[in-house]
Amino acid sequence: METLAQFGDGGPGPWILLFPVIWALVIAGVITLLRRTVWRGRRGPGRPRAVEDNSPITVLGHRFASGEIDEDEYWRRLSVLDEQFGRTGKGGAA
Repeated sequence: METLAQFGDGGPGPWILLFPVIWALVIAGVITLLRRTVWRGRRGPGRPRAVEDNSPITVLGHRFASGEIDEDEYWRRLSVLDEQFGRTGKGGAA
């Protein structure tokens, strides 16, 4: 009876299955490395843009959360900041 690739007749035998497994591990390693380094910074069109920690909208949110300003003042200032720094604002860099 013949085994995998004529093992008894000098063929590679079951070791031939090791090479596809090695290649699969190499490809998975490359994809994992790219996802953790190069592709991490890129954002697709469906992903929301991250707000910077020192942006005026973030500072306003922190002031509201800490109780420095009340809700009315928060919404009033946020509407002004949305016009200047918002994603769809006319004066902001969207």
